[in-house]
Order: sequence, then C-alpha cells, then structure tokens
Amino acid sequence: MLRVVKVRLYPNTEQQHLLAQSFGNCRWLYNYCLNLMNQTYIGTGKGLSGYEVKKLIPQLKKEHEWLKLTYSQCLQQVCLNLGVAFNNFFERRAKYPRFKSKHGRQSIQYPQNVEVLDGSLKIPKVGIVKAIIHRPIEGKIKTVTISKNCCDHYFASVLFDDGKDKPESNTGGKAVGIDVGLNHFAVTSDGSKFINSRFLSKYEKNLKRKQQQLSRKQKGSNNRNKARKKVAKVHHKITNCREDFLHKLSRRIVDENQVIVTENLNVKGMMKNHCLAKAIGQVGWGMFMTMLKYKAENKGKTYVEVDRFFPSSKTCHVCLNQVSSLPLDVRQWTCKSCNTTHDRDINAAINLREEGLRILTCGTRDKACRQTVSRSNRGRKKSTTTLVSG
Repeated sequence: MLRVVKVRLYPNTEQQHLLAQSFGNCRWLYNYCLNLMNQTYIGTGKGLSGYEVKKLIPQLKKEHEWLKLTYSQCLQQVCLNLGVAFNNFFERRAKYPRFKSKHGRQSIQYPQNVEVLDGSLKIPKVGIVKAIIHRPIEGKIKTVTISKNCCDHYFASVLFDDGKDKPESNTGGKAVGIDVGLNHFAVTSDGSKFINSRFLSKYEKNLKRKQQQLSRKQKGSNNRNKARKKVAKVHHKITNCREDFLHKLSRRIVDENQVIVTENLNVKGMMKNHCLAKAIGQVGWGMFMTMLKYKAENKGKTYVEVDRFFPSSKTCHVCLNQVSSLPLDVRQWTCKSCNTTHDRDINAAINLREEGLRILTCGTRDKACRQTVSRSNRGRKKSTTTLVSG
C-alpha cells in the first residue's frame, strides 16, 4: 500500500543555494517545454508528448551549461509531469497547464536515489540534509518531492510502498451521517456538534495590519520582500491551525465509526454567493472530505457520498414527508405530517446516514420515479409509484 510522509527539512546555506538552483532550472525547463508544445500545436496542429520533449534535454544541456547543476532525473521528471498535466486537461480533470512563476511555492521531484537516514535525508547533488522524521518510513521509496513555501520553509514528501495489502472495505459496524455547515462545522447523526473555529476571523486583525504594512512598501525593495514574508507567515499559521483541526476531527470520526456518509457538495458553486463566499472559503469542507475518504480507506472502512441534490434538510426522517422550502435562517422546524420537531442539522445528518445505507444495500444511487405523485396533500393523484431499480 502506498503511503506518504511529509517531513520538515533544515538545509544549510549552501544546500539552500543548490536547491534554489534546482528549483529555477526545473521551472525554466517546464516553461520552455510548455511554450514549445504551444508553438508546435499552433504551427502544425499536432502536439508533443512528455516523452518527446524529454529527448531534448541533452541538447539543452549543451546550450545551457547551468542545467547540468541539477540532477538529471529531476529534469526528466519535469517533462513527464508536463505530459501528465496535458492528459489531465484533455480528460477534463484539470485546467490547461500554465507557466510556472518564480514567486510562491517551488518544488522538484526525485524519482529515485534518495536515502532516508537517521534524522536526515541524503539527496543527490545536495548532500545530507537535516530532517525531522516524525513517522517511520519503512518500505521501498517511490518518489521524493522537495518543496519550499512562501515562508522559506522546506519540506520533503516521501512516497513509499510499505509492502502491505490495502484492507478490504467492510460495512459491518456503526454508521454515521455528517452534515457540514457554517454555524457548526459538522453535525453527526448521533447528535454530536463540532464548532466552527473560524481561524481566518481569529487572525484577521493581525493579517490586516501586515497587509497594510506591505502595501506601503516600494515594489522591488528588500523591505517589501520582508513584509511579504510576514504576510505569508500569518497565512501559514491559519493554514496550520485549520489542518490540525481537520486532521484531529477526521481521525476521531474514522476511529469511532465503520460507515461514514457525507454529502457531495458543490463548493465552487456555493462560493458564487457573495454573502457567504468568505465564510465558505475559510471553513475547508473539501479538505475535510478528502481526509475522511483516505483515512477510511486505509483502515478498511466505508466512505459514501450522497448526491448534492438529495433533500436531506427538507425531509422528515420519521415519516419521510418533504417540505417545499426551508430557508437557511430556519434552524428548527416541525413536520406537519407527524408533528415531530426537528433540529435542521441533526435531521439532515440522519437522512444522509439512511440514504448512504440505502445506497450500500441496493447497490445503486437511483431513486424512485414519482412523476405523477406529489408529496403535498393538495392536488394529489392516485397512481402507482414505479421503481427504477432496487
């Protein structure tokens, strides 16, 4: 089973210079190959693959001697990654590849020949770099990605195969439905509510002050670069707090339950609401779902996503009666059919759990076809409900 461990690196001054040279060379080669692919397609109507541009590296090394300072397999991996980026674009998994910038996050990838030592990593053409290895790395190393963020912090993501088989998913055990929101970050079907910490709002005053100081600095000056790093450190602090919260909460939910059911949210579409865009952007729903999914799969547990159009909030989980509309400001409502008073979020979580179990039991996501059946008493016609499947 493939696993990834991200460790912190502490290179010395000379090693930082070597890594900066490698970052720049790989970025230049990526932009050169991307431009060549674009010009070739414009001129001939045919594109180039990653393997075809990889054959140009020996000639480019003769024309540009500084390319020899970078490990050769890192340069080859750049071309292969560019080919993968185009494949993802053509298969509609990503946008069209863009040129890389020298500002922001930088990274290079080593496909082999990186050794994990006691408290350090041995990197080709860089040497032995001090590292904080907080988890054991036992198995065959596949790739190692060295990265540097905007705060000049260095990291290494080690992908390795631990030699174990991936556990088969099992549905026997406790099932839980999770409804995410803004008032409470997550509400489970068993009644547990987890607060939304709003880390961006917590550090917003400090962030505003640092951004004001940055705006007053002259562009291109050293003082502006120092102010930029201060802003980046505040953003990094917010990111670390959010990831820490999401990791702990997702681990707790996965450890306590066997079947985890969530809702497939259209976060990108929800961000178009200008009144809620800032609150939705800082909460991290997508990252939370991703953590739940891979942690459940690694433990042999089942993760299910219910369709985003499933009316979980508007359906009574007792009698399955569905109301026509339920505004966001209504947090509690009473079912007119069975007179049951519902907490909006808990009711939604229960409905998600039941729908997830139905999907696992029936093996399908199809719903009953009620083209001539209305849920309301007004205008109800006598007809037979036709089941599509299940």
